[in-house]
Order: sequence, then structure tokens, then C-alpha cells
Amino acid sequence: MDALNRFETKKTFLWTRLEWLVGLGVAVFLALTHLGDIRWPVFIGLFAVIDLIGYIPGAIAFRRSTDGDIPKGYYVAYNVMHSLLTSMVVAGLWAWLVEPEWALLALPIHLFGDRGIFGNSLKPLDTSFEPVRHPAFVEFEAAYEQQGGAQAQAGPTQVRSAADAVSHSRA
Repeated sequence: MDALNRFETKKTFLWTRLEWLVGLGVAVFLALTHLGDIRWPVFIGLFAVIDLIGYIPGAIAFRRSTDGDIPKGYYVAYNVMHSLLTSMVVAGLWAWLVEPEWALLALPIHLFGDRGIFGNSLKPLDTSFEPVRHPAFVEFEAAYEQQGGAQAQAGPTQVRSAADAVSHSRA
């Protein structure tokens, strides 16, 4: 939501997912209008590699774990492979070294689908690898909803300007 309140309400999360779904719709539309121009082995490879490296190994480790605790490297692999920055670098290098092509739409289709359809984004290292409601977040959300989402009263930690936001983020 902002630099000091790094959470989303149910409504802002839905709006964010809607934005990702619009991006997904645009990418799918472009793919559909260029079906004959897509090199399908490249498309499938680019689409699949994100999960082959970034999700499946961590999911297997999570399911094999007796307590759900897995090495943080799985989280890093997930976050790197599911990053829009990584996809932009891959697409840019592919376009430069191989050729610009419609098969590159596999990257945004995968990532926008993950975010828009499934609500998945990057994984914090201190949460479950697979979606499990964190007890602290459940407690926070209940307290937030009980307050009716009321804005905090003006106080020494309230940000009033962009300069305040920078100084507060360093505190």
C-alpha cells in the first residue's frame, strides 16, 4: 500500500489482481492474433522454465519436508524466476541474441496469470513455501478489520510528505 504499510487489504488485493488480469488479457490477445507467428517449442519452453526452475523443486521439497521448513534457496529460485525483471532481461537478451519474436509472450502470460488468476507474487523468506495463512497476518487482519480500517491518528510516525516517507523508511 505504501512504504510504511506493506500490506494489502482485500479490496486493494483484488484491484491489483484485476490489473494483472488486464495485462494477461492483452498478452493473450496478442498471442491469439499472432498464433501462426509463434514458435511453439520456444513458447512452451519459456513458459515452462519459470516453474521448472522456480517452483517445482521447492514444491517437491516442501511436500517431502516433515515440518514445512525448506532451504531458503528454493524461495530465491522462485523469486528470481517469477520476477518481472528477470523476464524482461531474458526477453531482452533473447530479442538481441536470437530474434524478437511472439513466443516471448509466454513470459508475461505466465507471470500475469500467476498474479492475476492465482494471486501469487514473490515469496517472503519467512512464510510457508506453499500458501498457508500466517498466524500473525490472521491476527493483524482481524484487528485491522475490527478497527474498520480506520486511518491512524496523526502522530510522530505519520508521513506527511515524500521527504517524510524517505526519512521514515530509513528509521
